[in-house]
Amino acid sequence: MDAMVNETESETTGMGSVRVLLVDDEALMRAGLRLMIHGTHGIDVIGEAADGNTALEQIDALDPDVVLMDIRMPRMTGLEALRTLRAQGSATRVVMLTAFDTDEFLLEALRAGAVSFLLKDSPPDEVVQAVLDAAGDRPRFSPDVLTRLVRLASDVPVDTESADAAGASGAAGAVGTGGAGGSGAGGATSAAAAAPSGITDREWEVGRLVAQGLANPEVGEALFMSVATVKTHLGRLYHKLQVTNRVQLAIRVLELGG
Repeated sequence: MDAMVNETESETTGMGSVRVLLVDDEALMRAGLRLMIHGTHGIDVIGEAADGNTALEQIDALDPDVVLMDIRMPRMTGLEALRTLRAQGSATRVVMLTAFDTDEFLLEALRAGAVSFLLKDSPPDEVVQAVLDAAGDRPRFSPDVLTRLVRLASDVPVDTESADAAGASGAAGAVGTGGAGGSGAGGATSAAAAAPSGITDREWEVGRLVAQGLANPEVGEALFMSVATVKTHLGRLYHKLQVTNRVQLAIRVLELGG
């Protein structure tokens, strides 16, 4: 974990301060978040909003790097605001926050393009790290959120229409939940369904390890390939599975039995 934090801080420092917009209908929650992250590791809170409508206006006016946004708010929810952003073609990174220990909106938010999903009672260092990772387009989840994500995605029936459109089909099967220590070139395929149609075995191995939460260097180490080669396989998977980021890729791989 220390190595990950140091690498993230280094990359983020190189890109300057991370400009953050806080969006929550509770003023006390916004104040707490501001105290928690402002001025930490180059993070600069540049504005606040109390609902999705105001958030969209602030995003348009301030162009933040990262938005920490509550998923449940009056007038316009965080999920509705996120969908509007993506429909407008905005690339603003959104970290969804919720006070509720529920799965109700988890997959919806991630499919809509949220970079990460955190519980509001997450430790301060976890929230800070989520902001830094989001600035670098790297997903981060509360440990219990990640566990539920794996379970939810493995339980969701495969959308055969979109799978066919992506050149991939398959049935949900065993889900690998091991980390880097339990994933090798052989272990990446032994407990999983075969690669869906249109996807090579090597691409599928890469996709499965990404779905397990491994970073590109860890995937490369597990499969004995360079980071550049990992990125090449990821690019092909994004295209074939019609996804735009690692979170959506992980969900799709899990749905297809990876």
